[in-house]
Amino acid sequence: MDTKAFKRSLHSSEHYYRKGFGHAKEVTGTLDFEYQSDLIQQIRNNGYTLQSGDVTIRLAEAFGFCWGVERAVALAYETRQQFPNERIWLTNEIIHNPSVNQNLRAMQVEFIPVNDQGQKDFSVVATEDVVILPAFGASVQEMQLLNEKGCKIMDTTCPWVSKVWNSVEKHKKANYTSIIHGKYKHEETIATSSFAGKYLVILNLQQAEYVCNYILNGGDREEFLNKFAHAHSLGFDPDIDLVRVGIANQTTMLKGETEQIGKLFERTLMRKYGPQELNNHFLSFNTICDATQERQDAMYKLVEQKLDLMVVVGGFNSSNTTQLQTISKERSIPSYHIDSAERIGPGNRIEHKKLHSCLEVLEDWLPSGPIVVGITSGASTPDKVVSDVIEKIFDIKAAKQKCSSVNVN
Repeated sequence: MDTKAFKRSLHSSEHYYRKGFGHAKEVTGTLDFEYQSDLIQQIRNNGYTLQSGDVTIRLAEAFGFCWGVERAVALAYETRQQFPNERIWLTNEIIHNPSVNQNLRAMQVEFIPVNDQGQKDFSVVATEDVVILPAFGASVQEMQLLNEKGCKIMDTTCPWVSKVWNSVEKHKKANYTSIIHGKYKHEETIATSSFAGKYLVILNLQQAEYVCNYILNGGDREEFLNKFAHAHSLGFDPDIDLVRVGIANQTTMLKGETEQIGKLFERTLMRKYGPQELNNHFLSFNTICDATQERQDAMYKLVEQKLDLMVVVGGFNSSNTTQLQTISKERSIPSYHIDSAERIGPGNRIEHKKLHSCLEVLEDWLPSGPIVVGITSGASTPDKVVSDVIEKIFDIKAAKQKCSSVNVN
């Protein structure tokens, strides 16, 4: 399929929208009320630090809503303003944040249902309905289906995601296999791979090393295909489709790891075919999202400070939030990933998600005495949610101090 031609055709349709409807002023007021925080602004103005009692909060210098997320949420709100009586659907969560998605549900924005096989049931969408494509984008097949239905489409796809799509389309045009650094089940990677020709999704550097070793030395083809089951294009053959490769990424992955993977493939293909032939076998474009990079850089800076513990706030299914948690764990800082302030309490307890594991309840998670707490949040997390978390921490520590004072007296 000529995905580029399809996009051009879709973008020229009178039922397709990528911009607002002139309701920005009303929407901005609502978004500020629901998602902004005076406390967070106070901490920013105070050099990203705030002390209350025996708690010192150190906030990352870049965190929370990125421009692409703000744009997607604002467009979703504008869509409801523009179509107050129409039935509105979302193909996926608009972003990976429970409070934002709950607010949209309260505005009667519905989610496309998923059947027992995990497939979306688009039969619920009628011609007169409106469908919002989330910040992560939607697959070509989904967009094609919706276009054929003739319903109105509001596309909130982040331009950084679209940039990656353009890269894999260039790979396809030049007959390169796209090596996508990402999670093959993630909505963004599913969308990106739908724009590619031949592709292979690689989760991390370890998988990249396995593939590069196969390029250099060959190996067990069936083992390779089993190892990457569901993470490659139909008919993918590692003995044929790894001769010419192009690098792309899910925009929320760790910047440093994406760069390492790209350099590893470049070195491997240079070694295999020689420096003079490298351009015929390797293609790379910079598709690392600025906002993801800024938040990761700020996190690296934050964990260099003396911290007693770290709180990472964001959706449990948020890839960019998980990457921030990874940075903290690499420094062996006690780290707690929560999606909202409701995970804290009652009392001095926390329900948090361990890295690459399940939810766990921990009692007495905040120690006695003076503590320094690092705080950051994923790109889909509103300031208001971070503010609520900080206030909960202050409340717990104030109660502990009061209790200690009573016991001493």
